[in-house]
Amino acid sequence: MHYRTLGNSGAVVSTYALGTMTFGAEATEEQSRAILDDYFAAGGNFIDTADVYSSGVSEEIIGRWLADRADARDRAVVATKGRFPMGQAPNDVGTSRRHLVRALDDSLRRLGVEQIDLYQLHAWDPITPLEETLRFLHDAVTSGKIAYYGFSNFLGWQLTKAVHVAKAQGWSAPVTLQPQYSLLVREIESEIVPASLDAGIGLLPWSPLGGGWLSGKYKRDQPPAGATRLGENPKRGMEAWEARNADPRTWDVIAEVEETAGRHGVSPSQVALAWLADRPAVTSVILGARTVEQLADNLAAAELRLTAGETERLTDVSRPRVGVYPYGPMAQEQRSRKLEGGR
Repeated sequence: MHYRTLGNSGAVVSTYALGTMTFGAEATEEQSRAILDDYFAAGGNFIDTADVYSSGVSEEIIGRWLADRADARDRAVVATKGRFPMGQAPNDVGTSRRHLVRALDDSLRRLGVEQIDLYQLHAWDPITPLEETLRFLHDAVTSGKIAYYGFSNFLGWQLTKAVHVAKAQGWSAPVTLQPQYSLLVREIESEIVPASLDAGIGLLPWSPLGGGWLSGKYKRDQPPAGATRLGENPKRGMEAWEARNADPRTWDVIAEVEETAGRHGVSPSQVALAWLADRPAVTSVILGARTVEQLADNLAAAELRLTAGETERLTDVSRPRVGVYPYGPMAQEQRSRKLEGGR
């Protein structure tokens, strides 16, 4: 396992984080505890959860595991999130001080800790004034309830605005952003990655295997079935499969991933993860495992080193399609200049 600083903070986390959305849902408590045990045994130290995962059960499972593992509790960097509904009332959702006070206290209680290492806003809130939210987060840092804070699913302008409002007010600044990012979903590279690099924000990609497509479990012209996310929900799964299957770029990317995996004698998942872990601004890639076998395979990506040529081919074949403007070649040229001058 390798380590990096948590965005622009001094905290150190493993380059692969353990996502726990499956805990209490697709993985029983016994399975979840085994996954945690194996993850820490492999050198991982970064746990990512959220209050809405299994309606708080994920946090509770992690809390009980931490209480039983004193050595891991000292090593663990625990991240959780708040923003989405935890009840039916109007104030049971959002990033208002009213909601976040309760959400944070509930997460602290379920996790059984005095301080959450990284508290994240699960999404942008168009209703609550940003200043109200950022002041709450600053107060949570100064009170010691959280060590750092970050965001998830923010757009580039939202991230940049939050960074500069915090700076202008002299408040604690965000350190991370958690976006969807993979060889099949690279649209964040147009605005969000540059905004993150500009602010020194570390990216924590979720769904790094593109919903399982980059693991090799889905085949062209073979509808999903069995113990896969798409197969277990036939109607929605078929709709998602048809949409992805219809895009020839999907199979070009998968073919390159599988060819690279064959040369190294590793799984396609490991190739996709290794490529993503080395992308600009990425701090830690979030792994979502339902079994210890899945986790072991994914963690092996930490030791995989792609060649420059392999990285270039994967990057080229997965390049997202963009229009002529504002992200096409002509527009990119307009935003650049040569040191020597001229056209």
